[in-house]
Amino acid sequence: MKTVELKGIIPPILTPMNADESINLNELRNQIERMLEGGVHGLFPFGTNGEGYILSENEKIEVLEATIDQVKGRVPVYAGTGCISTADTIRVSKKAQELGADVLSIITPSFALASQKELYDHYVEIAKHVDIPIVLYNIPARTGNKLLPETVAKLAKDVDIIMGAKDSSGDWDNLLAYINLTKDLEKDFRVLSGNDSLILQCLEAGGAGGIAGCANVYPHVLASIYELFKAGKLEEAKVAQDSIASFRAVFKYGNPNTVVKKAVSLLGYPVGDCRRPFNYLCDEGVEALKLVLKENADKGMR
Repeated sequence: MKTVELKGIIPPILTPMNADESINLNELRNQIERMLEGGVHGLFPFGTNGEGYILSENEKIEVLEATIDQVKGRVPVYAGTGCISTADTIRVSKKAQELGADVLSIITPSFALASQKELYDHYVEIAKHVDIPIVLYNIPARTGNKLLPETVAKLAKDVDIIMGAKDSSGDWDNLLAYINLTKDLEKDFRVLSGNDSLILQCLEAGGAGGIAGCANVYPHVLASIYELFKAGKLEEAKVAQDSIASFRAVFKYGNPNTVVKKAVSLLGYPVGDCRRPFNYLCDEGVEALKLVLKENADKGMR
């Protein structure tokens, strides 16, 4: 199995789009360089913020190829390869490995309700067909399926290449259970927060960092949470963690993906809108976003 250290701040990088909703690969490359200059520790193309839910399989290949080519091994590339069916997930995962991805982030199946046994069997079967690290991805509000801590622990124990889990439930107790139930394994299993507001708590509890959508807006700030924590500068890390609260408060006006992409656009980058129909932000939300971006720019956040 390929050895990859799962750690730090990994942005689910935006998929920039042109006005006709085609993918803007030149701007994707620009955003990759922006993230790397900000000090991030990995990149996750076509995650939730990358609109992986609405990209075709060919588009995902296009995005992954461009990302791997642009990164050139400077940080690990996490490919989101989860599909609804086990067979499709295997096919896409094998393709991502073939293209050179370093890690597979595999979201739970969606729409149909799955038992924990079905989820366990799903991941076990996928793991038989690849040999790069797998990070389990739990985001029940979007998929309708919750990956319970006991299932994560069993998969971590039973399957060598399942090396981590991302919890985007927003439920601190769930995230903490992921950490506590896997911390005594013989292998170095890593837990990542998928909720940006819990990154520092995750690190303090023994987690490894976060897959952070807000890093698309503030890569330096988000990366600094991890770096300051590792340097033992806990008060400064807390200041950095708390500084994104005002931006996250704008999420009440619309889909967080839309808010994040609109914010990057307002910062002057031609990333376009989210793909329809998920691209509306009310006028009040746009004004609130502009205000927060200005306040944070005045504080030096970037």
